[in-house]
Amino acid sequence: MMDAIVHGQNRSRRLEKRDGYVALAPAAAAICYPFLLNAFHAIVGTQAASLPPVAIACAVSVLVVAFVVPFLGIALACRPTSDPGSRRLAYASVVSPTLYVFLGVVQALIKSPIPDEVIWCAIWLAIAKWSQSARGPAESAEPVVGGWRVVHGVTAVVLSLYVVFHLANHLFGLKGPDAHAAVMKIGRVVYRSAVGEPLLVATMLFQIGTGLLLAWRWSASAHDFQRTYQVASGAYLSVFILGHMNSVFVYARSFLGIPTDWNFAIGAPTGLIHDAWNIRLLPHYALGVFFVLSHLASGLRVVLIAHGVDQRTAGRLWGVCIAISAVVASAIIAGMSGIRIGAFAS
Repeated sequence: MMDAIVHGQNRSRRLEKRDGYVALAPAAAAICYPFLLNAFHAIVGTQAASLPPVAIACAVSVLVVAFVVPFLGIALACRPTSDPGSRRLAYASVVSPTLYVFLGVVQALIKSPIPDEVIWCAIWLAIAKWSQSARGPAESAEPVVGGWRVVHGVTAVVLSLYVVFHLANHLFGLKGPDAHAAVMKIGRVVYRSAVGEPLLVATMLFQIGTGLLLAWRWSASAHDFQRTYQVASGAYLSVFILGHMNSVFVYARSFLGIPTDWNFAIGAPTGLIHDAWNIRLLPHYALGVFFVLSHLASGLRVVLIAHGVDQRTAGRLWGVCIAISAVVASAIIAGMSGIRIGAFAS
C-alpha cells in the first residue's frame, strides 16, 4: 500500500516537472527566434548569388522553423491543463516575429549599443519568470468582455475596407514598384488626407487597445482551437499595428525623414533576403498579412454561427479563408522579395 502511494507521488512529481518544461517551451522558442534568422542570413549571405541545392534546403528549413515559433505558441495556448500564466506566455510567444521588428526599430531610435539579441533574451527571460510567478488555477468562467467585443468587431468591419485596399496595393508589387506606387498614390488621396489619416490612426489605436484588452481577458482560461486562434491572431495584430505605426510615423518620417514608399517597405537597396536586419521583416510581413485576413475570417465565423449557420459549414468557410490568407500572404511576400511572375513581369 505504501509503495503504491510513493509510486503515485513520484509519478505526480514527474508529470508536474514535465508540465513545467512544456510551460516554458514558448519562451525557449521565442529566445531561439532571432538566432534562427541569423542562421538563415549566414547561409544565404549578402549577395544574390546562386546557392547549391543543399544550402537552399538548409536555408528554407531554418526559415520554416522560425515560422513555426508563433504556431507553437498557439498550440500550447490550447492546452486545457495550462494555468493562466503559462497560457499567456504561450500567447506572448505568438507575437515574436513582429515584436522582434518592434524591438529593432526602438533600438535604432535610441541608438542602443547593446545587440538586439541580448535585449531580446533578457526580455523573454523576464516574461518567462513572470509567467511562473503568475501561475495559478485556471479560470473556468467566461470572461467579462461586455460591449467591447461588439465595438471591436464593428470597428474591424470599417477598418477592413482599408486593409483590403492596402493588401491589394501590395499585390501590385508582383508587377513592380511603379505599379505599386501608382495604386498607392490613388489610395493616399483618402488615407493620407488631413482628415483621413488622423481618423485612421485613431481607429487603429482603438483597435489595439480593445484587442489587447479582449486578448488579456480571454487568455485567462482555456478555449477550443478556434477561440484560441482568434485571440492569438488578434494579439499579433495589435503588436504589428503598433510597431508598424512606430516605424512609419516615428522612425521613417520623424527620425530618418524619408518617404514610406516601396523602397522603405522592402528595405532597399539590399532587400528582405540578403540583409542581416531586414530578414526579420519577412516573417513579420508574411504573418501580418496572414493573421489579419484569418482574424477577420474568425470574426466572420463567430457572426455566422450567432446567426444560425451550422458550425460545420462555418468551419469549412473559415478553412477556405485560411487557405486564401496563406496564398495572399505568399504572393505579397513574393512581390516584396523581387519576384515578378507571368503577365505581371515588368
